Amino acid sequence: MVPEISLTPQMVNRFIARFGQEKIAVLHSKLSIGERYDEWQRIKNKEAKIVIGARSAIFAPLEDLGLIIIDEEHDDSYKSEMSPRYHAKEVAEYIAKEKNIPLVLGSATPDMTTFYKAKKGDIKLLTLTKRANESNLPNVEIIDLREELANGNKTMISRRLYDEISKNLERKKQTILFLNRRGFSTFVMCRDCGYTVKCKNCNITLTYHSKENKLKCHYCGYEQENVTICPECGSTKIKYFGTGTQKLEAQIQKLFPKCSTIRMDIDTVSKKNSHEEILDRFKNETIDILIGTQMVVKGHHFPNVTLVGVIAADSSLNIDDYRANERTFQILTQVAGRAGREKLEGNVIVQTYNPDHFSIECVKHQNYDEFYKTEINLREQLNYPPFCDIIMFGISGINQNQVMEISNILYNEFEKRMKNNSYNLTLFKPRPAPIDKIKNKYRYRMIAKGNLDEKDRELINEVLISMEDYNSSKVRIVIDINPTNML
Repeated sequence: MVPEISLTPQMVNRFIARFGQEKIAVLHSKLSIGERYDEWQRIKNKEAKIVIGARSAIFAPLEDLGLIIIDEEHDDSYKSEMSPRYHAKEVAEYIAKEKNIPLVLGSATPDMTTFYKAKKGDIKLLTLTKRANESNLPNVEIIDLREELANGNKTMISRRLYDEISKNLERKKQTILFLNRRGFSTFVMCRDCGYTVKCKNCNITLTYHSKENKLKCHYCGYEQENVTICPECGSTKIKYFGTGTQKLEAQIQKLFPKCSTIRMDIDTVSKKNSHEEILDRFKNETIDILIGTQMVVKGHHFPNVTLVGVIAADSSLNIDDYRANERTFQILTQVAGRAGREKLEGNVIVQTYNPDHFSIECVKHQNYDEFYKTEINLREQLNYPPFCDIIMFGISGINQNQVMEISNILYNEFEKRMKNNSYNLTLFKPRPAPIDKIKNKYRYRMIAKGNLDEKDRELINEVLISMEDYNSSKVRIVIDINPTNML
């Protein structure tokens, strides 16, 4: 199993080279219904011996399954954000236990809970001490963007990164630039009155996309024409703030007019097989610079890439999630691993406003053990997973007052049932979700923490059954245990 569709072609090619095409079946959401049916039948009829795919591949109809391997096991893509909210890793653990077969979880930056289990001896820890092809780890350099600003550099590219890109172009080597935001500008604001252009369906700012000259919502897909006059005060002083992959691409083309670039984000991979086409073009046409979001981070092997630039390392640090440190370390370590994968020396430039943050310091030394020790102590002090379970109740609907009222009824129902009994749960009052409106639906969330046992699960089920009359087409209540998305 692999976390991303974009990783599947590379994995498939490796397996075909070793085992032959007739033994391999591929399952993922980009296949047409007919293609998926054909692959499913090949598996069911035992024509295919090896199944490669994303999250849903765990349900492949293999009767005599003997081994499950989950690559990049830390990746959030293995958790379904839609009902049923299953985690492919948990399903794999159940299947492996039922069939008494091995389950291999692979990652250079393991999930904290997985590594905690390994440290406790609940699962076996196998450590690889060398990179593939015995290549050396890349050199990682941290650039303080505060100093860049103080020295008058207001561009997205630090002087050090500019110099390294220039050298790489002279050497005919390739570069990957990572920025985990798509679009041209992350929000548009009037400099006179402070008005920001927001989505009409979601309580989120629209992102400017320069190619289409449109403003788009990355949550519901709403788009509108670009704003040049403020609808609040009539001012023409409209300013584009923040950065995205489109803007980075434009700036690179301006700074290095002779270099060839290609961009990989959700806007450029909407068509079927577009992931594979972009990656093949970058690899085979020796395009100088690949610019992308987290799609470019995981598992890709480009022998000619000797430089990786991280444009804004802080973007994942400032999210409302207890795993912000972990995600930052993981994504930066993973993207750093794209450099110097053959015998050539690799260099990584990480640009940040928080150079002293421990997760970024650990990336510099590419030291997972050091990061784990610091982060696991924080988790224990704050009682976060793996030391407890987090249960998130999401309440959403088109009427804000109704959503708030039902959220309070849900909380009171729990309070009433927990009063005279001992449960392992600590319940927190419902509050508006960090993004409190998406697709014209207002969103509240209620969180409970504790080590779930059978008694707690029975309590949750009882409360949800008692709330059935409120859980309608107008207001929806969902439960997510140990969610990967806290927003």
